[in-house]
Amino acid sequence: MKHHCAPSPHRRQQRGIVLVFALITLVILMIGAVAISRSVSGSQFTLGNIGFKRDLTNQGERAIQLAMQVVRAGGALSTEAARNADMKAANYSATLLPTNAQGIPTALLNDAAFAAVGSASDISVGDMGVKIRYVIDRMATTAGPCTPSTCTMANQQVFGGASNEAPKPSPPAQAIFRMTLKVTGPRNTVSFFQSTFTTN
Repeated sequence: MKHHCAPSPHRRQQRGIVLVFALITLVILMIGAVAISRSVSGSQFTLGNIGFKRDLTNQGERAIQLAMQVVRAGGALSTEAARNADMKAANYSATLLPTNAQGIPTALLNDAAFAAVGSASDISVGDMGVKIRYVIDRMATTAGPCTPSTCTMANQQVFGGASNEAPKPSPPAQAIFRMTLKVTGPRNTVSFFQSTFTTN
């Protein structure tokens, strides 16, 4: 005749404690998995944004070269006479444009303000959804021919040559121009780029 022994209360308590610890461990592992998942998602989002910004920077540099064609030989602003007056078709102002606190011309902040300064179409970069808008303004207080009293001028001094040579004449002072670009990319990412230059 076989006898079955009932488990002792002590063993039941041990099994109950093991179950409690197993549940606590499971909850801790789940919390850790959620934290890791969120961390990975956040890192991917950050890397994606950095990638967008880097791409917009590259596109902005390309756009500067395209926009500069208007002041190069054969361009609408290639002559000094053309640069003495506003030219909406080239997004050009012969006087300094008003800016916000960050130094960005307000003409680039909304369509209505831009329409008062320029009319050239935005530059589209392929099928990437990147659009570039630019304005060029002369660092001057009045339109017309530039003088040191009305324009900010650049005058690069010439150095070099033998000590017994007569000093070389400095080149004529040149007006300084500012180009500002607004680059709009995917997900409404917006970057602004600004550069100053002189003409020959």
